[in-house]
Amino acid sequence: MRRAEALDVLALALREAGFEDSRLMARRLLADVLDVEPGALVLDPEAEIGAAAPRLAGALVRAIAGEPLTRIAGRRSFFGRDFRVTPDVLDPRPETELLVEEMLKRLAGLPAPHILDLGTGSGAILLSLLAGLPDATGVAVDLSAEALAVAEDNANRLGVASRVRWRQADLFAGLAGRFDAIVSNPPYIPAGELATLEPAVRQYDPWLALDGGADGLDFYRRIAWDVRVFLRPSGWLGLEVGAGQAEAVLALLDAAGLTALSVRHDLSGHARHVFGRG
Repeated sequence: MRRAEALDVLALALREAGFEDSRLMARRLLADVLDVEPGALVLDPEAEIGAAAPRLAGALVRAIAGEPLTRIAGRRSFFGRDFRVTPDVLDPRPETELLVEEMLKRLAGLPAPHILDLGTGSGAILLSLLAGLPDATGVAVDLSAEALAVAEDNANRLGVASRVRWRQADLFAGLAGRFDAIVSNPPYIPAGELATLEPAVRQYDPWLALDGGADGLDFYRRIAWDVRVFLRPSGWLGLEVGAGQAEAVLALLDAAGLTALSVRHDLSGHARHVFGRG
């Protein structure tokens, strides 16, 4: 089967399954299975898909079942770089790129910044910061050994592994030293809302990365309690927060003694990230 034919078959199947953006999904699915850029499908539509046909059929079944395309491909483009994702890590969202963007601005010009990432998951936040700050070093912390393995693989792929230390721990537990920046996208979904999440999140993201306790703020309380012990004077804390949580998290940081508190909104206008200074 030629690429053009495969694209038509995929688009029709997805459209009949109720996906409105069926053509776009089909193009992404085919490109991922063939391991080519989507533009290559246009440049060489007559190329045969050959041995990829069975993999493509399996990928189509998974897509129709509602599995996110990034999960099927096993990778996510984040801040201009590809990250491997597995069922052991949260699938990094585009809005989290704004946290990286903001922290890069705040750390610009600081010689050899030392960065801590709490709950690193795939490593998307920390590794993107290290890639953008060639003299920076970092510590990646996660409770999950499997997540740390994924993050370490991503660090090797991006060529920054020599500048990262890996720690399997619960937030600050057992940690020593101080940091110029601490970043985190902690679990923030209230426990009672986990079952109501959309299937693409509920069925494919690890609950360890989602469950924020009764009100979704458990991890923010714990971070705020200890952050000044580990943040250097004038160092920056940057946190991603859930919908409607920014004011509560800012209050926690204010009570902890952080200054220069601010909020960054995402492209939809939601307060998505909060920042404070030690």
